[in-house]
Amino acid sequence: MEMMLKNMFQALGKSRSANKLAKKYGLRFGAARFVAGETIKQSIDAVRQLNQDGRVATLDHLGEFVFSEEEAIQSADMCIQTLDAIASSGVQSNLSLKMTSLGLDISRELCMKNMKRILDRARQHGNFVRIDMEDYAHCQISLDIYRELREQYDNVGIVIQAYLFRTVQDIQDLNALKANLRLVKGAYKESPQVAFPEKRDVDDNYKKIIEMHLANGNYTAVASHDEAIINFTKQFVSARGIDREQFEFQMLYGICEDLQKQLVREGYRVRVYVPYGVDWFGYFMRRLAERPANVWFVLKNMFK
Repeated sequence: MEMMLKNMFQALGKSRSANKLAKKYGLRFGAARFVAGETIKQSIDAVRQLNQDGRVATLDHLGEFVFSEEEAIQSADMCIQTLDAIASSGVQSNLSLKMTSLGLDISRELCMKNMKRILDRARQHGNFVRIDMEDYAHCQISLDIYRELREQYDNVGIVIQAYLFRTVQDIQDLNALKANLRLVKGAYKESPQVAFPEKRDVDDNYKKIIEMHLANGNYTAVASHDEAIINFTKQFVSARGIDREQFEFQMLYGICEDLQKQLVREGYRVRVYVPYGVDWFGYFMRRLAERPANVWFVLKNMFK
């Protein structure tokens, strides 16, 4: 049953018609728990609340269904406006983005042009931009673009997914760049030809890449709600004497609030991934697919 629900939500997340319908009806039935609103102002207000109890953030203007150059430019404009709003408001937040929303599926040149516009503005504000990793089909080109951008920019990082077979090699290769990485398990449905199908193997690989990247002396964002992974990281950095300035824990907006606050009280840096925007449906479906408890939360809201 759980796997059936997971597959259903992942398929819905890629559906253009379902996305269109969701936009029409807005953030209902529990989506507002995971998405900070549809406007920049709402997202900044959410970050301000997080900052008040010691959490920092990374803002993501949601957008995965981009089919024209005009839409890609508009999406890049929203990223720039978000960076401006972060600077003017004084909140503590980075920016996260998906390169498909900047035109990656239209042309590499268009995506690069938009990325450079965004990184230039981030550099003006002294801010940092994280490139989200998407499905396996976009993995290699995303890493290629990241490497090219690092020739000009040091205020950009990328995400690496533990469930892919290639990941250990990617970590080794990226060490030459002293890359700032967000390490995640991975949330897309992938073929067993390219990804570990069993959770135990994903967890083992996740621990391995956390060890590798930290031991290499690189900044590491451990993005997980799994307390076993979090405790593993704590034990590893303690045993190795790794400074807390070299890593942070990252979690999603609206998930494991108590754990986030507990880690802050323990003196760890906690960054919350705060998504906003009208194109929220694909993100919301992936959150439902990841965790059955999220589904029951939504169902309860539907029948209130």
